[in-house]
Amino acid sequence: MILLTWVTYDQYIQQTMQISAMWNHSIDLNLIYSILDFTQGKIDQIVECLSMFEAWKLQQNNIKKYEKKKKEFIERRCCNHQINLFCIFAAEKEFLISTPIENAILATVNNGLPFVKKDLKKHL
Repeated sequence: MILLTWVTYDQYIQQTMQISAMWNHSIDLNLIYSILDFTQGKIDQIVECLSMFEAWKLQQNNIKKYEKKKKEFIERRCCNHQINLFCIFAAEKEFLISTPIENAILATVNNGLPFVKKDLKKHL
């Protein structure tokens, strides 16, 4: 069997696993990967950003914001709810200049997500 991998995926696989372990595997691997790709592998920035995001998610109204827009994300083929939610967070904090849906499209549709459900089970 020949396994073809994506160069960018290979570039961030080890860092993704390290960060996932730091968070006791409680954060979506594709979310970690997407942030790594965006920050070009700057782990300190990612850890800080994930801490802020996790605190932001605990606020009840933030999840409700996403629930109202969830259908629009899915219609645009943005089916990773953690990435979608993160894009709303990043737009609110002005980390990204595009709309949350545009950023989710970049992360999921244009760039692609390397991890599938079996990867999640394998690393837990």
